[in-house]
Amino acid sequence: MADALSTLLKTRDWLMADGATGTNLFNMGLMSGDAPEMWNVEETAKITALYKGAADAGSDIFLTNSFGANASRLKLHGAEGRVLELNKAAAELGRNVADASGRTIVVAGSVGPTGEIMAPMGTLTHEIAVEMFHEQAEGLKAGGADVAWVETISAPEEFAAAAEAFALADIPWCGTMSFDTAGRTMMGLTSADMVKKVGKLSNQPVAFGANCGVGASDLLRTVLGFAAAGPTLPLIAKGNAGIPKYHDGHIHYDGTPALMADYAVLARDCGATIIGGCCGTTPEHLRAMRHALETRPKGTRPKLDAITAALGAFSSASDGTDGAGPAASPRRGRRRRA
Repeated sequence: MADALSTLLKTRDWLMADGATGTNLFNMGLMSGDAPEMWNVEETAKITALYKGAADAGSDIFLTNSFGANASRLKLHGAEGRVLELNKAAAELGRNVADASGRTIVVAGSVGPTGEIMAPMGTLTHEIAVEMFHEQAEGLKAGGADVAWVETISAPEEFAAAAEAFALADIPWCGTMSFDTAGRTMMGLTSADMVKKVGKLSNQPVAFGANCGVGASDLLRTVLGFAAAGPTLPLIAKGNAGIPKYHDGHIHYDGTPALMADYAVLARDCGATIIGGCCGTTPEHLRAMRHALETRPKGTRPKLDAITAALGAFSSASDGTDGAGPAASPRRGRRRRA
């Protein structure tokens, strides 16, 4: 039986995903340092509101509040024994919202990086990574997630471990990496590299692409890099709502709904089929994006100068696909998708 996302992709030229998790939860009162995954059982009304905000804004896909719900991340909060519980709860709340929407909405089980460095540079072995991702996927599947969705990944080894884990859980999946270091991931991967890596996976994703990163312009340059490499799978674009700025004690993203509407249309024209937002993206942004995708005709693939004219300058002169730019040195993965 075909999975819900693959079925939906056959009927539509584009699908809209959701926006930020962290940004919206901080707006609801989440405090810095808290584990948002605890809200899946402690603040269920707020997590339901998070999902409903995306659904009501027109998202065809929303991601569950489970980005950091793996054993490694939860150990920081003394909750490593609650992986199955917290993932299952995240998916169940999402399933309820999707089923009550009156239309087909895909519940995607968010799976973030472990936060550890893969061997041989670090101590995380392939086997342990697979085990952690598998445990999380089983919880998401039990809660009713349609697909697993690994995101904000920097290391190809971790991406491959997630793919293997999802095969063990027998759940379809999507995956995105974050190209936030001069157009590369923190581990030095370019967009062209990712297309090659994905093509070699024995457990192929339904779709793949990029999320988070620096800003909307950089992310679309990455999508153009994917498209130029000739992928055979649908592409995902989930860019941040502008650039983060520190203001009055908190991080604010400067991207307006109008800018994100332009971004969404450009993402589609760059070759993305699944288009959403990441850090800073609220339901207000999503509504503008949905309206633009529905009302503006598809255009030709944009040049780089058209992207910067609409969305702002790139953060680096090169994205690495031209052979320029140094590979990044490894760092620990980020805490979560904001």
